[in-house]
Amino acid sequence: MRIVGIEGGPWEGLVSAPARVPLSSRPWRSVAYLLGGFLVAVVWLAGTVVLLVVGVVTVPIVVGVPLLRLLPRWAETLGRVERARLRLVDGRPAPDPHGGRHHGRPLLREAATWREAGHGLLLCLLGPLNAVALLVLALLAGGPLLAPFWRLLPFSPSANPSWQKVTSDPALAWGASLAGLLLLVLGAYLVTAVAAAEAGLARTLLTQPPEEELELRLIEVDRSRARLADAFDSERRRLERDLHDGTQQRLTGLMMTLGLVKMELAGADPEARKLVERAHREAGETLAELQDLVRGIHPPILTDRGLEGALAEAAERCPVPVTVRVETSHGRPPESVESALYFAGCEALTNLAKHSGASGAELLLRDAPGRIVLQVGDDGVGGADTAAGTGLVGLADRVAAVGGTVSLSSPEGGGTTLRVEVTWTS
Repeated sequence: MRIVGIEGGPWEGLVSAPARVPLSSRPWRSVAYLLGGFLVAVVWLAGTVVLLVVGVVTVPIVVGVPLLRLLPRWAETLGRVERARLRLVDGRPAPDPHGGRHHGRPLLREAATWREAGHGLLLCLLGPLNAVALLVLALLAGGPLLAPFWRLLPFSPSANPSWQKVTSDPALAWGASLAGLLLLVLGAYLVTAVAAAEAGLARTLLTQPPEEELELRLIEVDRSRARLADAFDSERRRLERDLHDGTQQRLTGLMMTLGLVKMELAGADPEARKLVERAHREAGETLAELQDLVRGIHPPILTDRGLEGALAEAAERCPVPVTVRVETSHGRPPESVESALYFAGCEALTNLAKHSGASGAELLLRDAPGRIVLQVGDDGVGGADTAAGTGLVGLADRVAAVGGTVSLSSPEGGGTTLRVEVTWTS
């Protein structure tokens, strides 16, 4: 069984496979982590004292202010060192709470800086205690463990009368060694648990909280999606211009040429005239299809009349009577938002005409600063289902690309209401 949040963490061995802990490298890495904390605490405390003394006492006017500004950097350096040391006992990533920004930021205004400084003070307290505790544990476990070999040491404790009985009796000596071994095993669990607890505290103070990290990732995803949507819109505009100024003009010229040829063949072979007329007709149909394609990429009416006018024109083309209500007073939204809402409205009106069986509908467009809502409702049969086709799914995907949401209410016999809401930042 895997426990969520334990995998790769400092408690992984103690929880998932406790019997393997004494024979694994985890106790030794825990010892290195605790002793390293003592060394880091000594260096950090010495550096902090030097900065304070030199900056505040010696020359406060000339050098004091710059040196005092180094204190937040010093705390941040401690945070980086401690996050690197976490790898000894915690295999999970340790994200930087400063967001990876190392220049031009007011560190004193960041809560992470104060947490790093607080961790430094806590380390100054825990570091010496850990070192003393490890020394005592080594003496308590190592002394009895080596009891059978005391007499071979030049500094043998067997000179002490209280230990003579142990060293003179092999059974007692090996019994003391066994007790030392058991104490060493218990010490391995104890050291691993203490290191895991201190590593968990360090992770809480020195790393990006999971919810903040997730929020930052979501923000970056939204920004990336917005950049992709803008790039896609720019590419569609370029394609529209190329089709309008290139292929469409060439087709228009071809139609004019065929028209002149048809006039020149007024008295010629009827079969030749039929072929020219057919070519002229097909060129006209191709030009009409191309114009529809260009309008589908980005309707000119959306540029000329804005979203309100474009939706009103789309509602007039709908065979079901549609009442249009516009409550906008905060200017035009971004082009990508306008385009997404227009196509969403057209898709809703198309579905309304094909499937709703409604006798009437209402289209509402309402805005607020940085927010716009499009709602299309009808009095039809309802029962719209996104699983029944790809139209609503494509609509939702198009709106999601600009950071919007789509909600659908369509009970059986109760009509259908489609609501599209998009927010943006200026």
